[in-house]
Amino acid sequence: MSVDKLKKVNPKRFNMTLLSKHYILETTKQNKHMFELNVWTLWRVFIVQMGTKKIEDKLFAEIKGRIKEEDISAPVRKGPYYYYKKTLEGKEYVQYCRRLISDNQKVPSVNDTMPTGPDAPPEHVILDENIKAQQHEYYSIGTFKVSPNNKLVAYAEDTKGDEIYTVYVMDIETQAPIGEPLVSVTSNLEWAGDDALVYVTMDNILRPDKAWFHALGTKQSKDTCLYEEKDDTFSLDLEASENKKYLFVASESKTTRFNFYLDVSKHEEGLKVLTQRVDGIDTTVSHRGDHFFIKRRSDQFFNSEVVACAVNNTSSTTVLIPHRESVKIQEIQLFSDHLVAYERENGLPKIIVYHLPSVGEPLRSLESGQVVSFIDPVYYVDSSESEFSSSILRFSYSSLKTPPSVYDYDMKAGISVLKKIDSVLGGFDATKYVTERQWARASDGTLIPMSLVYRKDLVKLDGSDPLLLYGYGSYEACIDPSFKSSRLSLLDRGFIYVIAHIRGGGEMGRQWYENGKLLKKKNTFTDFIACAEHLIEKKFCSKERLCINGRSAGGLLIGGVLNMRPDLFKAAVAGVPFVDVVTTMLDPTIPLTTSEWEEWGDPRKEEFYFYMKSYSPVDNVKVQNYPHILVTAGLNDPRVLYSEPAKFVAKLRDMKTDDNILLFKCELGAGHFSKSGRFEKLQEDAFTYTFFLKTLNMTNHL
Repeated sequence: MSVDKLKKVNPKRFNMTLLSKHYILETTKQNKHMFELNVWTLWRVFIVQMGTKKIEDKLFAEIKGRIKEEDISAPVRKGPYYYYKKTLEGKEYVQYCRRLISDNQKVPSVNDTMPTGPDAPPEHVILDENIKAQQHEYYSIGTFKVSPNNKLVAYAEDTKGDEIYTVYVMDIETQAPIGEPLVSVTSNLEWAGDDALVYVTMDNILRPDKAWFHALGTKQSKDTCLYEEKDDTFSLDLEASENKKYLFVASESKTTRFNFYLDVSKHEEGLKVLTQRVDGIDTTVSHRGDHFFIKRRSDQFFNSEVVACAVNNTSSTTVLIPHRESVKIQEIQLFSDHLVAYERENGLPKIIVYHLPSVGEPLRSLESGQVVSFIDPVYYVDSSESEFSSSILRFSYSSLKTPPSVYDYDMKAGISVLKKIDSVLGGFDATKYVTERQWARASDGTLIPMSLVYRKDLVKLDGSDPLLLYGYGSYEACIDPSFKSSRLSLLDRGFIYVIAHIRGGGEMGRQWYENGKLLKKKNTFTDFIACAEHLIEKKFCSKERLCINGRSAGGLLIGGVLNMRPDLFKAAVAGVPFVDVVTTMLDPTIPLTTSEWEEWGDPRKEEFYFYMKSYSPVDNVKVQNYPHILVTAGLNDPRVLYSEPAKFVAKLRDMKTDDNILLFKCELGAGHFSKSGRFEKLQEDAFTYTFFLKTLNMTNHL
């Protein structure tokens, strides 16, 4: 059917959707090919009709032009080798590489650099994702772990985007496979010495429920089940201690977590209980010397405390870092002589380094830790892999105007050394950009922090500037202000970019999360609306220039606020949005439902049913005008089934009273996290930005 004929059938609906109810309801195995064909055909029709393909291509070229295509990551020292990832010009995926450290006896220093000249030890490419990905539309390695003796590597690959992995083990030097692959597993695996693995599998609703011990060279069917979690509200996690002497299998819900430990040197003894299952107690564990170290959260100590117990007496604990109501302990990292705490205070991340007494000496409360300092007013910090036996802490850092950076910090001298900062080509100058913080007052008086960035020579701050407001607000996730080079294509066109740190996230501590979940979930939506209203009031933008964006649970946020205040926004993008909340949470046979009743509520209970029904986007679409909307999905998405956003789009199409654009874009070869190639991801950014520019009438001068 031609473009003109499509328009004649229903001119109002033509540019409002790419997917009719027919395609939504009849996607069976028998007609899947026809579904994909029709979606693709309609999508191409839209691209031609809207006349945006040239704009998208120009933006993509611009975004790609900022990338240093041939590059390496900051090398990580492990034993006698430097390990790193390498990207090649024109290639979508990475190579995993290593080089021998010629002076391995030298004590590691923050000033060490990996030699790369002709006299340096040769580079060895362990695995090339580009070769592996040739036969697949989607390719992702979820885990890549080298054995303790540096002879073998185990890696988990996903070739569909459904997050069901196959694990391969190979000899690093010869590339020879070791044994048969492990199939239908998660990406969560650890080495148990040099000749065994521990891994996790899922049940039929993709809940990680069993931990297994696998001896290399044996069949998967002969593996030993270490633990099975039968409570379908709990899922398994697996971690290794920093010194690799212990593995920890944890079973966790949204409020409770308890742990078992496996002594790698005595794996035949199996798992032993480390922390008991107690409702409302959440523990994360590690090991050093003759002590286990435990980060422990409870209703009383809601921002967590750090305690230690003797390996031979796990029932008696000593408080090392006490609970503080204004400081949340996010994570701890152990070294042979130090403990590093990643904390949050007033919404900003912090790193505190504590010196530990020698192994064998008594542990007591830790005093006067040294604070690692940062320069930006708002920023992002994350832990990185470091050598347990060294005194060098590695961490990553960025801000809305500072590209991703890797630092080594000498914990004895208190000195930070920049090891790598991502190159941004095309004349990027960080001094042109301003980052700042704003606070919006919510309807109940709570102050909501926002992180902003804009180009100071382009914005007018008189209400006429275009603005993109991003939000998430679920699962205690912290959406910290980090750098994204593709975002410069908006900033350099005069956009202001803002992150709303709304309740339901974890930016302001545990209570911030508790006040945006279950029967307080609507705070997430009203906080976001308050941020939008504040930005308009302070003349950062106007309703006619305000765009919003969110993914997954952030897509739920977008759907919710569109129903509540459609008049407030010009354009919205809801990526893989969780929008059919009640229907999904009523079905325990689909992924994530049972484990998420503690996040959203169990709608089989009347109180939760009616509360969830009052905000679920699909259930609250109204006969009213809506802004321009783009909704995306992934055909293989196990987290948000593509039928949810498709249903939302269909209902909007039937009920909305305007002629604004409503698009549904379903990626046919991807899952929840979109396409897998690095340039493919940039192409998606280019498309999204084209949508915003088109709806704001900013495409004429591109």
